[in-house]
Amino acid sequence: MMKRMDMLGRLATDNGKKMVLLVLDGVGGLPGPEGKTELEAAVTPNFDALATKSELGFLDMVDVGITPGSGPGHLSLFGYDPMEYAIGRGILEAMGVGAHVGPGDVCARGNFCTVTEDFTVVDRRAGRIATEKSALLVQTLSEAIKDIDGVQVRFSPGKEHRFVAVFSGDGLSEDVADADPQQDGRVMRWATPTSPKGKKMAEVANAFIRQVAEVLKGESPANGCLLRGFSSAPDIPHMSDLYKIKPVAVATYPMYKGLSKLVGMEVVEAGETLEQLFESLKRLWAQHDFFYLHVKYTDSRGEDGDFAEKTRVIEVVDGLLPRLLDLAPDVLAVTGDHSTPSVMSGHSWHPVPYLLASPFVRYGDSKRFTERECRVGAGYRMAGSKLIGLMLAHARRLEKFGA
Repeated sequence: MMKRMDMLGRLATDNGKKMVLLVLDGVGGLPGPEGKTELEAAVTPNFDALATKSELGFLDMVDVGITPGSGPGHLSLFGYDPMEYAIGRGILEAMGVGAHVGPGDVCARGNFCTVTEDFTVVDRRAGRIATEKSALLVQTLSEAIKDIDGVQVRFSPGKEHRFVAVFSGDGLSEDVADADPQQDGRVMRWATPTSPKGKKMAEVANAFIRQVAEVLKGESPANGCLLRGFSSAPDIPHMSDLYKIKPVAVATYPMYKGLSKLVGMEVVEAGETLEQLFESLKRLWAQHDFFYLHVKYTDSRGEDGDFAEKTRVIEVVDGLLPRLLDLAPDVLAVTGDHSTPSVMSGHSWHPVPYLLASPFVRYGDSKRFTERECRVGAGYRMAGSKLIGLMLAHARRLEKFGA
């Protein structure tokens, strides 16, 4: 049976139409103290006006009831079945920061954290320490830890509390579960192999965590680390070949840049602020026809449990939306890669709201871009991996299937 991705590849044609995928990371929410989600509580006149001439609905990024990570969520948005293309967070972070990854290497995403002597994790993100402070810690670790039991270790700094560790040596495998208790106040959950092949890597990872804690003893708040997303470089088809597009990623955080590189997007330096991200579109507009624009802070504030701040980020993006609309994209999709309700302080399984604007929407009678409106919108509910095909169709970039 022909896969959907293969069918899109056969039907895709290049007509020059411009498409924008605006991802408000973790945008989906749940009602807060006043009975409204963050999207409902936000004052968003520009999104509201857009909603009146768009189709709204919900996306399931992996499957009903499954809580997606950022990697699977984005793969789904780019048209890949995340259960077929399982890509760990480590390789995404590594590619995003430009780390060298050779054949057989295993990458892990590191979080600096705050731990006690008995390895109770007090703060999984060490207060989201500044990127500059994190880089200094990485330099200290790079000088102190060069190999573990014959396995070479290379460090690369990331954003805020994040860093990348690349392990090189014989007999390593990505078949290792995260060394992360997932919640503050819990004792460290040490790395464990998910198959016999992962035994050596799990042992090296746990020894690594203990050595990091020894080197950082006396530091505050970052005196330990967690390791997540053990992974090696995958083989994955490129979006440009699949969909006959010229895609570009406009993102700030390394993981999203890394994933974009893996699927064949051009990755550009687009600044650090939301204003700079939106302004970058104008500079890139003539050279590309598919624009992935990523806003991280909706997710960050949701994970922090900060309802008011997540709401404020949505309002800031709404204020910047006219800069995007002035470019007159032929198709604009606005969604998230997963839901991050502030009341849960983490990712959730709830379907993700989406908005699709083009000259060919069937019904554009929604009032606002909110979860309640998406529930009854003309876009209905579908798999997240089908959004890219819908965007291509609305851009008239798909030929007819069959006679």
